[in-house]
Amino acid sequence: MENIHKNIGENLRNIRRSRGLSLDMAAEATGVSKAMLGQIERGESNPTVTTLWKIASGLQISFSSLMAEKSSEVSFASISRINPIIENKGKYKVFPLFPFDPRKKFEIFIVEIAPDWKQISDQHNEGVEEYITVISGEIEVIIGGRPYRIQEGSALRFAADQTHSYRNTGKAPAKCQVVMYYE
Repeated sequence: MENIHKNIGENLRNIRRSRGLSLDMAAEATGVSKAMLGQIERGESNPTVTTLWKIASGLQISFSSLMAEKSSEVSFASISRINPIIENKGKYKVFPLFPFDPRKKFEIFIVEIAPDWKQISDQHNEGVEEYITVISGEIEVIIGGRPYRIQEGSALRFAADQTHSYRNTGKAPAKCQVVMYYE
């Protein structure tokens, strides 16, 4: 997944065209401007995590289906070989390990959060669940206004069809594995 922005552009164009959507129609559905969608499709823009979630939610697709590569029987992924999706000047990074496969209904990625950074996530489509396992550090996840502290080696599952946020409460970067399940 070394050229992730090329994959995002090609996948977005293919998904949009397969649904018979013009750029104007896709912009209306996603809340992302026609110009930005065109730049993403041409590989001229490095979209933020927030922009990709808007596109995914608006088109009712999984987050990582925008990054998907052609699959094979065995897949190896290493964050050292993945260009992350970067938000807020590197304070929030998403490394897509295994993009969404409709036959399996899930996707897996690693998230890295800078110390004392809070990332707000809009609600996902109904039926979407998140499974978060902290690999290093400590993360506070706020769901429906209620905070949950997850430490290294601990996990949390929740219905992601509500606004939620992630905050690194430590002094070092925190990492977690996120599994998104799509019903």
